[in-house]
Amino acid sequence: MFTYNPFTELAAFIPATVMQMYVIAMAVLVVGGTLIDTLHKKSAKWFFENSKNAQESATRTLSSGDKAGIAVSTVASEVLTSSEFSNPQRRLSHLLTMYGFIFFILSTAVMVFYYPTAATPTPPIWPLLWHLGALSLCVGGYWFWFFIRVDVSAEGKPWYKLARADLFIVSLLAMATFALIWSYLQATGSAWQTLFLGLFILASTLLFSTVLWSKFAHMFFKPMAAYQKRITKADGSAENLPTNTRDDPAQQKRHSMELLKDAPMDMGLGIKREGSSHY
Repeated sequence: MFTYNPFTELAAFIPATVMQMYVIAMAVLVVGGTLIDTLHKKSAKWFFENSKNAQESATRTLSSGDKAGIAVSTVASEVLTSSEFSNPQRRLSHLLTMYGFIFFILSTAVMVFYYPTAATPTPPIWPLLWHLGALSLCVGGYWFWFFIRVDVSAEGKPWYKLARADLFIVSLLAMATFALIWSYLQATGSAWQTLFLGLFILASTLLFSTVLWSKFAHMFFKPMAAYQKRITKADGSAENLPTNTRDDPAQQKRHSMELLKDAPMDMGLGIKREGSSHY
């Protein structure tokens, strides 16, 4: 099953061109939904205005090399390893979901466009990545859904209580789950494969057509926001926020209590010893 291209047998009933057109249509929906979301929320306008204001209050001019280094650091840290998550479980869940989604989408595109029929045998690596990607997505996604979500883990709400903010993760999990079930049923020749193929297509369409109302576009804005944050820290603008830290003598002198002037940097961090679970 893991080295079996499920789209090859499907091509006997659905022409390869139809499958390819569907993938292209989903990509267009993502791009279009992201652009409309950007215009509707004016996030791009805010980003450029915020960048311009930061440049005006910067205390240091960054060279092209500095900006390139910051871009590489952003990709290596916030994008590839999600270092912004202080909770190790949340970070691992996010990485499993993110890389699972990337492998699943990439291998789907390769198999549909390059190996859609039995006439072009599929290298085993692509079906393997497709199935492992879906499994990774399910592990990370269901782990987050049942145990890590703040309204479930901290606020005591039932896992099945849905809100519009859950549209992305629910449709994402449904797509990966139905894809795996469909692949298994197709490999075993079950008559139920048509039903789960339909559910797989329905979940995929819901995921990619609801970018405007879900958190899908967040994955495109997040790297840019992380890059801009590093830029403002490097050039000294700091988004017009105070830049003094507790180990700075000027910051220590601001305290009226003598005890706090020489307090260690980790004083007061006891709240982080235990997760938020008492709301």
